[in-house]
Amino acid sequence: MADDGSASNRRDPIKSSVGNVAGQRRRQQAVTVAKERRESLVRAKRLCRVGTNGGDDEDARVENEMMIDEEQPVLEAQTTKAVEELKSAVQSQGKGAMQKRVTALRELRRLLSKSEFPPIDAALSAGAIPLLVQCLSFGSPDEQLLESAWCLTNIAAGKPEETKALLPALPLLIAHLGEKSSAPVAEQCAWAIGNVAGEGEELRNVLLSQGALPPLARMIFPDKGSTVRTAAWALSNLIKGPESKAAAQLVRVDGIVDAILRHLKKTDEEIATEIAWIVVYLSALSDIATSMLLKGGILQLLVERLATSNSLQLLIPVLRSLGNFVSVDPKAMLTILVGGQNTEENVINVLAKCLRSEHRVLKKEAAWVLSNIAAGSIEHKRMIHSSEAMPLLLRLLSTSPFDIKKEVAYVLGNLCVESAEGGDTRPRIIQEHLVSIVSGGCLRGFIDLVRSPDIEAARLGLQFIELVLRGMPNGEGSKIVEGEDGIDAMERFQFHENEELRVMANSLVDKYFGEDYGIDE
Repeated sequence: MADDGSASNRRDPIKSSVGNVAGQRRRQQAVTVAKERRESLVRAKRLCRVGTNGGDDEDARVENEMMIDEEQPVLEAQTTKAVEELKSAVQSQGKGAMQKRVTALRELRRLLSKSEFPPIDAALSAGAIPLLVQCLSFGSPDEQLLESAWCLTNIAAGKPEETKALLPALPLLIAHLGEKSSAPVAEQCAWAIGNVAGEGEELRNVLLSQGALPPLARMIFPDKGSTVRTAAWALSNLIKGPESKAAAQLVRVDGIVDAILRHLKKTDEEIATEIAWIVVYLSALSDIATSMLLKGGILQLLVERLATSNSLQLLIPVLRSLGNFVSVDPKAMLTILVGGQNTEENVINVLAKCLRSEHRVLKKEAAWVLSNIAAGSIEHKRMIHSSEAMPLLLRLLSTSPFDIKKEVAYVLGNLCVESAEGGDTRPRIIQEHLVSIVSGGCLRGFIDLVRSPDIEAARLGLQFIELVLRGMPNGEGSKIVEGEDGIDAMERFQFHENEELRVMANSLVDKYFGEDYGIDE
């Protein structure tokens, strides 16, 4: 069965004026978070300082040497010399040749591990890659394989052109992911592949075409261990998109869904964090994967993680995954909402906890999940409206940074309208919610969005103003909007270059603030 990856068309449960733009945001979110991870070395690429074989005294010495501010020219000269020594060791034959190679590899690895800015260019210029590829050949002792893969891992953590230098090494790195390799060697090769995959779509496609995904996926089948964690991180880099083919390929690996669900149940938060990032991309990019994970009960697992974990690194992908799943299957989420009678398990209350967090990113992610829940049925909307999240949302709309404010506005706006049916062009207003939210002082926040240069935010602000003008009882909407300088905010669009916003704003001003406005008084 083909997976069309039509995630961008799926997140549109509202089909109403307040939420139309949200319909295209789900797949964009996956790409956005991929970029966010790329900006952080610890997520997209990782320098290896302590080996996958558990570390030894040599590794500890490298860690200590990191504190020394060594001159870069000296380090580069040492690296060039180390590559020359490796070249000599590779050509050496007879007794002691293997130990010479390992010693030379260890010295090069040490130099590539000891600086904040490793001397990668010096290593490449001296011809390190062909030598390292040769040292990766099958039949080589594990110590040699491990040191070679470690050197390649740190080279791949460099600049884009430095990462691309690993292309000749990829087939052997992938081959050593197999079951015939020792766990430390396989893990180190997975780490190198994860760094390559983190560089960008072009290199991800090369890895996929060379068959990296299936053996990498099978490496997460064991119950525990650093190998599982490293493989899961590399796998999340490999499937992150923006195309859906890798996600679709992953879900076809026998046993992968069971492995994902099993790891989310376990108490190891580091492994669960990497697995949760896999879930983020699967739920954003693959219809088939989303369906299989939902059938496996992943929503309950995510909610439990959300309720019990205090790890920021884990909560971010859990929240992102929840938002993706809610947009696909609102009925499944409603079951979780109704079933979570225990306060600790109630997802709305847990999301409210995230809204209270000091971490900006948690607030934003929690608001994004709530915006998806609020886009669902009337039961969803009532649960949020009557929850402890409401005063938090109202306060965040007026006090939070712009990106959080926009997500919160989606929540509040969606609470005020029913999901459109049939050929409805305008959403039906839930007047009780609208009156309550406007009375809570939120209109000023929406008018601030109208004044912002962000087109999506301005549209959202205008849509809420339309709800206020049309839906407030006794025609109070016009006075309320005028009292918050809403007319002035809308008139800035009189000659705006965006036709949609220009027409929307001018129509509202003409309809509710025309020549007859205020005559009765």
